[in-house]
Amino acid sequence: MSHWRQREGGGWFAIWLIRCIALRFGRRVARLLLYPIAGYFFLRRADERLASRLYLERVLDRPVTSRDVFHHIHLFAATLLDRLFFLARGERDFVVEVEGLAELDRHLDAGKGVFLIGSHQGSFEALRALSARRPDVALRVVLDKQKTPALTAVLEALAPDVGDAVIDASRGGTSVALAMAEGASQGAMLALLADRGHPGESSRIVSFLGTPAPFPVGPWLLASALKIPVMVCMGLYLGGNRYKLVFEPFAESIDIPRAGRAEVLDAVVARYASRVEHYCRTYPFNWFNFYDFWQEMGAADGPAVSAHVPRHSDA
Repeated sequence: MSHWRQREGGGWFAIWLIRCIALRFGRRVARLLLYPIAGYFFLRRADERLASRLYLERVLDRPVTSRDVFHHIHLFAATLLDRLFFLARGERDFVVEVEGLAELDRHLDAGKGVFLIGSHQGSFEALRALSARRPDVALRVVLDKQKTPALTAVLEALAPDVGDAVIDASRGGTSVALAMAEGASQGAMLALLADRGHPGESSRIVSFLGTPAPFPVGPWLLASALKIPVMVCMGLYLGGNRYKLVFEPFAESIDIPRAGRAEVLDAVVARYASRVEHYCRTYPFNWFNFYDFWQEMGAADGPAVSAHVPRHSDA
């Protein structure tokens, strides 16, 4: 099932209710709700349940149990809940370990901006903790507000200033590219997730967890246009109230020339996919793409010749 046809989990009222309970009674009480919520999705959402199992079979290299699948769904629910607290209260409810900060600071201090490329692992919202530590540098995150409108509305109600800083990918490629170029000129941190494309977006087929899989090329064409340092960024969930932010150098800049573009894209995308695979194997229950990632590619793509801006969301 295409993830662009997946319905948003819950609804306006359900998400609003969870938000009210969470902020009124606190994180510890709210986390008790995660078990019935995860149980509901485990029982009622067969497509996502199957997708979880197919992924876990690849990454765990052992027979996957229903308990494994439930745990995967439960951790996803936990990170969604924590988004509320990151936005409403910053990092005060959490212990956030940061790795690779010196290299990130080096780029930020140079004033050229930095392109943070992540994946649907853990919670990208943990980046808000970094914003509090570097208030002198703006954080602009690219995501598609139309993918999960109910959740987006609740989160933006909690932190309107954060919502204003989001670059909405649903507005189209030109608008996104201009917003990112403006952010780079101001020395901002620009962040997006690069492991999920949308129908019609150019992609390259590379090996991922032992099987060919499609990865979008839009993020890398944007990086090539911006000519700013690129770092892989992961907001990994370690359980309880612990997160780990990892900043890993990827390139001082990306250059994708027209001549030999396909080969260069193959190399860049494959290198990124290998880093995503590394973190999947290290933190196997943190990857939250609940659709059949490998079966969506259809016919193998030819050389990527156009820059479709990815329409990503964290959900």
